[in-house]
Amino acid sequence: MLLAHAIANTFRQHFQGEPLMVRAPGRVNLIGEHTDYNAGYVLPAAVDKEIFFAVALNQTDTIRLVAHDLNKKFSVAAESVQRSNTGWANYLLGVVAQFQQRGIAVPGFDCVFGGTIPMGAGLSSSAAVECGLAFALDQLLGTQLDRLTLAQMAQKAEHEFALVQCGLMDQFASLFGRQGQVVRLDCRSLQYEYFPFDTTAAQVVLCNSGVKHSLASSEYNTRRQECEQGVAVLQQYEPTIQSLRDATPELVRAHEQELGDVVFRRCLYVVEENLRVEAAGRHLLAGDLAAFGREMYASHAGLRDLYEVSCPELDVLVAAAQQAPGVFGARMMGGGFGGCTINLVAPNQVEAFIAHQTAAYQQQLGLELETYTASIVAGVGEWIAPTAE
Repeated sequence: MLLAHAIANTFRQHFQGEPLMVRAPGRVNLIGEHTDYNAGYVLPAAVDKEIFFAVALNQTDTIRLVAHDLNKKFSVAAESVQRSNTGWANYLLGVVAQFQQRGIAVPGFDCVFGGTIPMGAGLSSSAAVECGLAFALDQLLGTQLDRLTLAQMAQKAEHEFALVQCGLMDQFASLFGRQGQVVRLDCRSLQYEYFPFDTTAAQVVLCNSGVKHSLASSEYNTRRQECEQGVAVLQQYEPTIQSLRDATPELVRAHEQELGDVVFRRCLYVVEENLRVEAAGRHLLAGDLAAFGREMYASHAGLRDLYEVSCPELDVLVAAAQQAPGVFGARMMGGGFGGCTINLVAPNQVEAFIAHQTAAYQQQLGLELETYTASIVAGVGEWIAPTAE
């Protein structure tokens, strides 16, 4: 909360006047990886690693942005918003452009933002930046757009200004999070439902491998293409199939030869992962964390062996977690080739778990381990500004 205070004060120093304060959370995905762009299911939650915004209209035609953490500024005329050479500003400018594309006039405004989401850890800091500003502008301009529309605008901002062809999950989780609940999103119909997550029974602990292999972005695009190839083959035998969401493991196995080894394994992973997300929801309703954890381990094995997006560092962390007391489940989280593992740990074992993982990582790979505990929180919303000092 000190950070929110600091951002409000930075705003007052730079721009005078009182801002609207907004909090936008990052997210974890408990299970359902690489399913979103295959029109499948995901099971994310908003977490208490977040970005705070101080925003106000400024009665001019200039947009003035301040990145509190980077200590950098950027300004542009409201009517000439376009992609810039300033990476961090593009996430915000992309959101402004989305309002403008809808025919909504965006006047000059001032914005200071900063946060506690570790960069490059796979907690979707970019989605939090986009969703926070989208929510703030919706409030300030009185546009009354619903949260799904704001999520889709934030996603398009990332496609068009950050040039990342992400699915909708990250923006959806940031805007639709609920305290103590995870949300299952059907990435085809965009229907969603909430499941209780008992944070007194299991703590979310993230282990940051500290690596990001350069394969990540090129391989991500390759996986998308391989899945599309698989759909094209399966459609020849089952014309109703529009995406891997419609296929079954039996159908995929029946056409292993025609798919070829690599595409077969990619398809089998996605089809099985969708079933795991559905099973995970049932386990949460039954309060069966051990069964939920088994789905997580199976997800990791599929990502490692069939989808081939893991890496030695992530595999070491998951294998070590399986040996630690009080761990329900663990898996790599995010696009792969680095980033974090997500672990569900009994609260009274968290300290021992962190010590165990840190030692194992150092021993086996000679690497330092950064860990974070995360609580499940509500989605994007107004933050009541601390009073000026």
